[in-house]
Amino acid sequence: MSETIRVAIAGVGNCASSLIQGLEFYKNNPQEDIGLMNRNIIDYGPENIEIVSAYDIDVRKVGRPLQEAVFAQPNCTKTIWEDLPDYGVDVKMGPILDGVADHMSDYHPDRTFVPAELDAVDIGKDLKKNGVEILLNFMPVGSEKAANFYAESALESGVSFINCMPVFIVSDPEFAKRFARAGIPVVGDDIKAQLGATILHRTIAKLCSDRGIKVKRTYQLNTGGNTDFLNMLERSRLKSKKISKTSAVQGELNIPLEEENIHIGPSDYVPWQKDNKICFLRIEGEGFGGIPLELEARLSVEDSPNSGGVVIDAIRLAKIARDRKESGPLFAVSAFFMKHPPVQMTDTKSLQMIQDFISGNRKASEPVTTESNSNK
Repeated sequence: MSETIRVAIAGVGNCASSLIQGLEFYKNNPQEDIGLMNRNIIDYGPENIEIVSAYDIDVRKVGRPLQEAVFAQPNCTKTIWEDLPDYGVDVKMGPILDGVADHMSDYHPDRTFVPAELDAVDIGKDLKKNGVEILLNFMPVGSEKAANFYAESALESGVSFINCMPVFIVSDPEFAKRFARAGIPVVGDDIKAQLGATILHRTIAKLCSDRGIKVKRTYQLNTGGNTDFLNMLERSRLKSKKISKTSAVQGELNIPLEEENIHIGPSDYVPWQKDNKICFLRIEGEGFGGIPLELEARLSVEDSPNSGGVVIDAIRLAKIARDRKESGPLFAVSAFFMKHPPVQMTDTKSLQMIQDFISGNRKASEPVTTESNSNK
């Protein structure tokens, strides 16, 4: 059996809950591969991933064993595996910074964050103490100061950073250079779902381009009832999220759309939906002879488990890059698994590069030229 991959989690919310439960599901069902793009990547399976530290700010999670905290309110995702083992990990207090939007206090505690009145632990020291190799960032959308803080902590501790939220860290040239100089491989930014609104939108957009349909305008409207959607009611926190989702779709179009002709982003918070996310998607275009074409689709998914099958691969690929002494952004890995990577490329191209990396025929951190990234 391969060595374990020692992982820390910043933000024990729904995504973390689904990931941890999912890991237990696959560990207890070693022949099961449903919901996984890869059961094993080289010698690393789900059973090799070990959560060794976790940070949050909610009074109902901080100080509690991790196996209990993942089920604490306001988490509301569906249960994958209820009987979690004792991980020997208590959730520690992280810095609040800008992690809690002002309007969140206007809602019932069952649906929002309740910050603990405690001092944050020294994250950098804790990462080193626990021998963490990879830090997952699950901060709420708009938490720019918090995301930067955890990225800095990873840098000073020699820990790989997988940025699952839309603050631009890995795609920021300065941060990318600093991680490269420090010899640390990183993946980001803003995790894609396994089959979510953006990946569906990208796929249909590419289909249109490949089939000669000129896309004229499009929108993607999303509703949900978890803390992510509640947090995003504050529109000022959405700037990077909209950029991230929009660039992911534009990356599959032969001719990018003007800003006024593409609208992608969260639409509203519907409490009773809980972790269920519903996407309403529309594309208008022109086909043969300029004849109009209209397409509409509706997608309903459980939001948080939808990222689990992606994160589980990002962790293992980052670990392989660490084993091979690579550093800096993992370009193809980021392009395939993230909405706003350092370099956008088609899923077909980035997947082939990942397969070449796994087989040892390419470095994951090898710079990608504009030509090799062409969507044409």
